[in-house]
Amino acid sequence: MKKNTIIFFFSILLGTLSLSQENDTLPYEFFKERIVLLADVGFNSAPFSIKDNYKLGVKKIRYKNNIKPAVGLGFAYKWFGLRIGFTLPLNMLDENKYGDTQYFELAIKANIKQTFCSIDLRSYNGYAVKDAYKFNDSLSAVTPNALMPFTRSASLSANVWYFRDKNFKMQAFQGRSAHFKEESKTWYFKGTLNFFGVSNDNSTIIPKELADTIDRKSARGIGAIDLGFIPGYAYGNRINNWQFGLFAGIGGVVQSKYYQKDGITRSFLGIAPRVDFKIAGGYSRRNYFVLLSSDFDIKSLKIQEMSYNQTYYNIRLMAGIRLHTKKSRKTDS
Repeated sequence: MKKNTIIFFFSILLGTLSLSQENDTLPYEFFKERIVLLADVGFNSAPFSIKDNYKLGVKKIRYKNNIKPAVGLGFAYKWFGLRIGFTLPLNMLDENKYGDTQYFELAIKANIKQTFCSIDLRSYNGYAVKDAYKFNDSLSAVTPNALMPFTRSASLSANVWYFRDKNFKMQAFQGRSAHFKEESKTWYFKGTLNFFGVSNDNSTIIPKELADTIDRKSARGIGAIDLGFIPGYAYGNRINNWQFGLFAGIGGVVQSKYYQKDGITRSFLGIAPRVDFKIAGGYSRRNYFVLLSSDFDIKSLKIQEMSYNQTYYNIRLMAGIRLHTKKSRKTDS
């Protein structure tokens, strides 16, 4: 009996040492027993363009939203994290040239084993057509843009990233409740489902000076629902407390795309390329961090001779502290 007891406790000791060695060799450090408090400041934007053979020799129309500074406050503990973000009532660009844009963004993110999941909802209301003075006589080089306050863009996306290497963690890339200890890299596969488009309930999407009898050139709405697959490569590292990382992938989607005019919708099937790109970097120690990050979500579709391209992106500077709890003090000691 005594011999069996010794073997039992010896086995537990070996298992504990083995687990400790495995954690020491992981390329990231996870602060699961610490409370993370964070704040960030940045901005979001969603410019788009439409190409076609329009009147007056115009081939491409570019739309730009005004930009408001965005502020966020949040915390993270173990597997749970929450961030509340809001925009300040302040336009960063000249309102005479870009008008006023009202926008709303909501993101839900979760890490599940070797996957990272996100659901993103974005809505922008109010755009300016850049350099519209070239075809609109009422404008000039001083006030070059045509304001279109009823033009709206919207996007709803659901994405899942599967990492081939189970030791690559999105928490470390994000740098809140974890950070890299050394180089970490992996191939990944991203599944994506999207609904997106632009509309104008008050008029056509394009300026009235360029409207045509062809339906797609006088549409009040264009958009698509698509489903696709993007393979890519993720990399992260931390050297002398300086952390950096990126995601880069390219793939394709199958689309059901459409345009609307006078209550009539015409639909088409097709395929389109998709790019996945994220970048982050900054300074991270065990007790605090300062990181700069940016995400790019690129949408596109083509119907006959018309091409629509839009990039939803954000740039965010985030700082935070990782506070000790009683459990974390025991773990660190």
